[in-house]
Formats: sequence, C-alpha cells, structure tokens
Amino acid sequence: MPSDPHRNDGTMRTLFFDLDGTLIDSAVGITRCVAYALQRMGHPGLPDDALRAWIGPALRVSFGALFAEADDIERAVALYRERYDTEGWAEHTVYAGIGDAVRALRGDGYRLAVVTAKNEPHARRIVASLPFGECFEDVIGATLDGRLSHKPELIEEALSRFGLPPAQCAMIGDRHLDIEGARHHRMPGIGVLWGFGGETELREAGAHAVVAAPQHLTRVVADLVAGASLR
Repeated sequence: MPSDPHRNDGTMRTLFFDLDGTLIDSAVGITRCVAYALQRMGHPGLPDDALRAWIGPALRVSFGALFAEADDIERAVALYRERYDTEGWAEHTVYAGIGDAVRALRGDGYRLAVVTAKNEPHARRIVASLPFGECFEDVIGATLDGRLSHKPELIEEALSRFGLPPAQCAMIGDRHLDIEGARHHRMPGIGVLWGFGGETELREAGAHAVVAAPQHLTRVVADLVAGASLR
C-alpha cells in the first residue's frame, strides 16, 4: 500500500468517488425533486422506474429529453433545485459498509475526492454531513450554469485541482457514465453493484473491475495498484 500519496512516482494513489449510488442511496430525494419540477411545469409526470433513470445523468440532459425550449429546461432545473435545496439534499441513506471502506482507504494512504454530476454546493453540503466526510480532500461537482456537468469534464477538473496525471488516479462509481468518464481519461474505472447500475452496464462500459460489496473495495483497489486487474 502507498505510504506517501503526494509522491509523484506514477503509482495510482488518488481515488475519485461518485456520490449518488456509490456513497449514498439518494433515490428518494432525486425522484421526489424531479416529480416536483415536472408537476410545477405542468408535465403529466413519469412512472417510478423512469424517474430512477434520472440518477446519474446531468439534469439538463434529462430535462432536455422532455422539453424542447431552452427556457423550459432552465426553469425545470431551477424548480428541481428549489425543492432539493430545502428537502431533497437530506433525503438519502448511507450505504452500509461504505464508510468503513472509505476510512480504510484513507488509512492506507490514498487521497480521496468526490467527483459528481450533482451541483457542487449541494454535493459539498451532503459530503460534509456524512460521518466519514472528512476523509475527502475535495468535492468536485457540476457548476450551476452547466459549464461543467458531464463526467469527463468533471474528472478533468478534479485532475486539474489535484495537479495529477490520470495514471495516478482511478474513478469509482455505479453507472456507465463514471466508467466512460474514466476511460475518456485513460484511467482505471471501478464499478460498484450496490448503486443504480448493473454488472452488464458497468462491464460493457469498460470497467477494470466490478465490486459486489463495499467490504471488497480495498482489496480491488490493492489489486489495481499491483496491476493484477488491469487489462
């Protein structure tokens, strides 16, 4: 295990974690806020299974599939954030065992950050409320104006803030967007199965490894560092 995460010797020692579906189960907060925005927009609404598909992609992408006018998309995003800011941000639960895994990785000397398509102010608020939130050096999220909203852009911002090349980092997440973002930067992507994606989705996206439960995460990371799981 690495002992000095700041030493620039090319070894992977910085881990980027997705938030929704990786650290927290945020389905209730997100789907209720989408339903609220659609109702206020006069939209007939979506079934529950369709609402769950909104977890992961950028809001403007998802609302853009329903509304043709840019002004309507922006109004829907604003309405979503209106409810999320007061209620939705706290409507989540922490996945069992993920806190122990995060603390163990931090204790092993890895630098940790959250990289999420959720807007950065909300993401920082959530991470600060987590019992293991202090383990993360930074939280990189979407900008309110949408300038940064997709995983490749967000990972690029994280690399810039840390001043690191992709080869020294890995992305951990539950959706194909996380893995595709990692592949865009030619860094390892670790898929997790306790969130909102599935094994087929993650493997087809090109995940270097897929983890069934949080207690296995430290071993998988160690294997990647050793080169055992790299293709």
